[in-house]
Amino acid sequence: MAATQRNIKVGVYVDGENIRRNGGFRMRYDVLREFATRDGAEPLRLNTYLAFDPKRGETDYDYLKREQNFHNRVRDYGFKVIQKMVRWYQDSEGESRSKANADLDLAVDVLLQSVNLDRVVLATGDGDFVQVVRALQSKGCRVEVVAFDNVSTDLRREADMFMSGYLVPELVPPQEYNSEQRNDLNWGDIGSRVRGHCYYHHETKPFGFMRFMQEVSPGIWIIDSRDESSPYQTVFFYDSELPNGYDSAGLPTRDQIFEFELAAPRSEGENCQALNIKAL
Repeated sequence: MAATQRNIKVGVYVDGENIRRNGGFRMRYDVLREFATRDGAEPLRLNTYLAFDPKRGETDYDYLKREQNFHNRVRDYGFKVIQKMVRWYQDSEGESRSKANADLDLAVDVLLQSVNLDRVVLATGDGDFVQVVRALQSKGCRVEVVAFDNVSTDLRREADMFMSGYLVPELVPPQEYNSEQRNDLNWGDIGSRVRGHCYYHHETKPFGFMRFMQEVSPGIWIIDSRDESSPYQTVFFYDSELPNGYDSAGLPTRDQIFEFELAAPRSEGENCQALNIKAL
């Protein structure tokens, strides 16, 4: 039976504060949902745990309105918003500190609800969830982790699949070109900016190849862009397009993500080019 025909049930759980503080401030929840259900899966649970400061909301109307609008927009995409109220306390030096940790709530919810799920997508880079991942896997769930910066190495290794959110098309739109250009270009168009990593670099000559995901599809595991069912595209680059001072001796590597402008091939039959490369 084809994978897209199976009644796969998926749950998505977003550690909102961890994502917001670590590169995902502009993360698009509609794209995250599309990624989680890329093989026709049914989104049975969509939970996001977001901090809200009621004390600030009493005096800062702009903050209150902005947070309400954001929460409502997330709900429009089918997510349940679980608000974690910010609590203020004084540390040992008398300084005011805030806290709005959702780890326990998220962990309890996903473990209780996983009985009805085939796949769990965790949007967090917090290593405290390693044991939660193991528990979910022991119950038969496939666990995928999506995060941006400061991702726990143990969490990446424990997940059945880790995907950097920077590599998912439009999950966090590039900022290197202005909004007018963004309206005219889609991710993967010539002239657009995309993100990928270097999978080949010549040992003695100053060039290499990048790979980026052109679209979200069931075959994200098919990384060979020569395969017609692969969602990835190969891009050629010269070292001269790398950021000033970047040491290409460390290439290729999957640990470094690059953002670059997609340019047309130099001649027919060749790969597109990567220009104006930025290291993230």
